[in-house]
Amino acid sequence: MSYELLTSHFRTLSHFQEVAAIVEWDQAVNMPEAAGTGRAEAMATLMSQCHQLLVEPRLEEWLSKAEQQADLGNWERANVAEMRRLVTAALALPSDLVAASTRAEKRSEQAWRRYRAANDYVAFAPYLSEVIKLKQETAAALGQALGCTPYDALLGQFEPGITTALVDRVFNQLRDALPSFTERVIERQQHTPITIPSGPFPVAAQRELGLELMQLVGFSTTAGRLDVSHHPFCGGVPRDVRITTRYDESDFTSSLMGILHESGHAKYEQGLPEAWLHQPVGAARGMVVHESQSLLLEMQVCRSREFLAFAAPLIRKAFPNRVAQQPHAYGVDNLYALYTRVERSLIRVDADEVTYPSHVLLRYDLERALLSGALSVADLPDAWDAGMRELLGLTTAGNDKDGCMQDVHWPCGAFGYFPLYTLGATVAAQLFAAAVGETPELPQLIARGDFGPLNEWLRRMVWSRASSCTLSELLMDATGEDLNAHHLLAHLTRRYGD
Repeated sequence: MSYELLTSHFRTLSHFQEVAAIVEWDQAVNMPEAAGTGRAEAMATLMSQCHQLLVEPRLEEWLSKAEQQADLGNWERANVAEMRRLVTAALALPSDLVAASTRAEKRSEQAWRRYRAANDYVAFAPYLSEVIKLKQETAAALGQALGCTPYDALLGQFEPGITTALVDRVFNQLRDALPSFTERVIERQQHTPITIPSGPFPVAAQRELGLELMQLVGFSTTAGRLDVSHHPFCGGVPRDVRITTRYDESDFTSSLMGILHESGHAKYEQGLPEAWLHQPVGAARGMVVHESQSLLLEMQVCRSREFLAFAAPLIRKAFPNRVAQQPHAYGVDNLYALYTRVERSLIRVDADEVTYPSHVLLRYDLERALLSGALSVADLPDAWDAGMRELLGLTTAGNDKDGCMQDVHWPCGAFGYFPLYTLGATVAAQLFAAAVGETPELPQLIARGDFGPLNEWLRRMVWSRASSCTLSELLMDATGEDLNAHHLLAHLTRRYGD
């Protein structure tokens, strides 16, 4: 009886959260600027109501009884454990702090869109300061309740069980290996000529190409859609997934790979088990697993020579006038060289897979300093510039738009998220290596446009398991190993040589 009461209660919470997810998408895609203040207040109220559902006094009694029920199966027990985890975290946070944080984050995100375009960090800084102040309060309260450091508490909100110690262990492997590797790859690639496809590439044609490829790799358009936003993302809910991208008529390559990246997220959501969709155990395991699915599709699959051999004819069909002027640019060899080009760049979302970890290392170091108080918001642009000089040999002095203001994560309060991108890349390499180990012909199937076997392996090993197991258990079952950087470094060595 207690378990049934819990599932009904959490189904109601899930419905509230689904509404919030669609409203979040609307804010990024459709909302007019003048609606910003009202939307922030509405979202603050909605999230406060979600929080109230998690701190409902009766839940403790129901959870305690459900934890003693002998008639629950493995999934039901995992569901109760997820409920307990969510309730424990929620009880650590006062409702007024949840509402204030939501309000500040929505206002900050809206200000970021306005002031980033103007490269005006000074005007944006007060909004970010308020977000950080409230995030410090949140992290301290969560850390005390969960018996961990404040930053580990924030990491755990995005991927349960992830700690700074684990992040540091993986990141230290990358810090040791990647700088010299990057230098060697850049030097070697200087001798490989590349033809840059010249535009214009009409947005309508880019969109049609993206839609075609995302469906071919397994995205269901009956349960999702593609739109445009300032910052590409995958949102919505499992049966109504909302992908966004941004287009540049002078370059189709970025938006296309962005669509495929977000399609990896979407396929995970669409592959979650139907029977558990409105229960905590039926949700995606966490953002390390989520990012592994987007990066597995983008990096392991779609930037491979095999995939580009399959996609090249579709790309040529999408831009016939451009192909007529530069036929060589659309050959497989040139497309592969384009999509595996290693270059130091300012923008994280456009970075190649070799330099991308450096972008994450910078944000990881800076956000920990911001949250601890070791770095002030006023000093963030200079610290960012110094980190870019050290890690990538580039400067962002006077260019905060492409520096510390380039990402939406901090404006919307997502501290603790950035490390999960690179952890996701390590998991992606680990999972793909295991999939190929089980089905050695996978690369050849991909070259023929047959993504079914890979999708079925992912469904069996990842998607169908949702939150019924920990990340460590998932990896051990799927790959026979715990999280490590070995497979990512091996993948980079195979693709880029050393």
